[in-house]
Amino acid sequence: MPSPEVEVLVVGAGQAGVAMSEHLSERGIPHLVLERSRIAERWRSERWDSLVANGPAWHDRFPSMEFTDVEPEAFASKEQVADYFVAYAEKIGAPIRCGVEVTSVRRNAGGPGFQVTTSAGDFSARYVVAATGPFQRPVIPAVVPETANVTQLHSSKYRNPDQLRDGAVLVVGAGSSGVQIAAEIQRSGRQVYLSVGPHDRPPRSYRGQDFCWWLGVLNKWEASAPPQGAEHVTIAVSGADGGHTVDFRTLSDNGIKLVGRTTSFDVGTMRFAGDLRDNIANGDAHYLALLDEADAYVERNGLDLPEETEARTLQPDPESLTNPLLELDLAEAGVTSIIWATGFAVDYSWLQVDAFDENARPRQRRGVSDEPGVYFLGLPWQSRRGSSFIWGVWHDAKYVADQISIQRGYLAHIEGTIMAASGVV
Repeated sequence: MPSPEVEVLVVGAGQAGVAMSEHLSERGIPHLVLERSRIAERWRSERWDSLVANGPAWHDRFPSMEFTDVEPEAFASKEQVADYFVAYAEKIGAPIRCGVEVTSVRRNAGGPGFQVTTSAGDFSARYVVAATGPFQRPVIPAVVPETANVTQLHSSKYRNPDQLRDGAVLVVGAGSSGVQIAAEIQRSGRQVYLSVGPHDRPPRSYRGQDFCWWLGVLNKWEASAPPQGAEHVTIAVSGADGGHTVDFRTLSDNGIKLVGRTTSFDVGTMRFAGDLRDNIANGDAHYLALLDEADAYVERNGLDLPEETEARTLQPDPESLTNPLLELDLAEAGVTSIIWATGFAVDYSWLQVDAFDENARPRQRRGVSDEPGVYFLGLPWQSRRGSSFIWGVWHDAKYVADQISIQRGYLAHIEGTIMAASGVV
C-alpha cells in the first residue's frame, strides 16, 4: 500500500510550525504539520514554573492576533504563551496532528521528494520544513562528573526551588534564564553562586519605552549577523516581576555571590576564570552604548520622551568584582546542586539528508537548505537578530513559504510542458 502523499510536511508545531502553516495556507499550498507532543509543548513542560516571556505582549506575538488575557505592556506567562499558539492554530485552521513523532526523513531514490517515517506510519512528501527550532538538545558541559556528590540539572529541567536538595546552589550561565533562576532560588532562602560569562545587558526600558521598541527603532532587530566574536554571547534581560533591567551589582547586593566563567572541576573544587570584572564591564559598556544611541534617536527625531539620567548611574563594584573568587570547594560551601543555564544544541538526527556541515549544523541561507526540497525554520540568526523571537519567526516563515511557492511554480511549468508535448489537454 503506497504511503499517503503530502506536498509540504512541516515537522514541529511550536511557534515556527504554526507560523509556517499560516503562510502556506495563505498561498493555497497543501501541507501537514506533525508534532510529537502538544502544540508549543516546550513552553509548557521544558521551562521553569515562573517563566514569563522576555518581551511585552504587544511585541512578542504574531502580527494578526493579540493576547486576549495579557495587557500589552505586561509579560505573558509560559502557559499563556502556549495557549496563544493553540488559539492561533485554531484561528487559522492549521492542519496539525499531535502525538506523531517523525523518526526519519530520507530522499526518495530515483524519484522526487522524501520518504518520511513516523510513529503513525509512513508519508511521502515533496517538500519538508524542519520547524523544530533551536532548543532541541540541552547542553551540559562535560565539567563535573556524574560521580560527584552534587545534583546537576539543565535549566530546561528546573521547575522551582522546592525540587532541589537542601543546600546552596551554583547556577552556571548568566543569560536571561540563568539570572532569573538564580534570583528565584536566592529569594527562597538559599545561598546562590552565579557564574557570569560574556553577555549583552540592555535596559529593560529607557525613557518610557521597552528595550524591544528601542531595538526596533534603532534597526538592531534587523542585524543580519552577530558582531565578530559575539556569536554565542547571551542577552541578560528579564520580564520577571513585571520586567526589570538585569543588574549584576543588585544581584550581589541581594546576596548572590558572583563568580567568573566556569572552567574546570577537580576533587570537589570548581574553578572559575578571572574574567568576571571584564564580563561585567563589557555588559555595562553595551548597556551605556544603547542609552547613547537611544538619546541620539530622541534628539534626531524631536521626540518628547522623558529624560532618565539616573539610568546611567552604576552602583559601586561589589567585593566579588574587586576580589574575585577563582575556586570554590563545593562541599565546604554547602553547594548540593548545579543548574546549567548553558543553552541548547540542535538535533536533526531524524533528517537524514545532505543538508549539514561537518559540525552537524544546517547548511542554509534564510532557511533554504543546500538540499533541494528541505527548509529550516526557527534558527537563531536565520535571517536577522530577531529570527528566534516569536514575531521574527513569523517573518522568516513568510520568506520560506515564498520560496516553496516559487519552486512549485517551476514544477508546474515543466509538468504543463510535458503534458502539452504528450498531447494531454
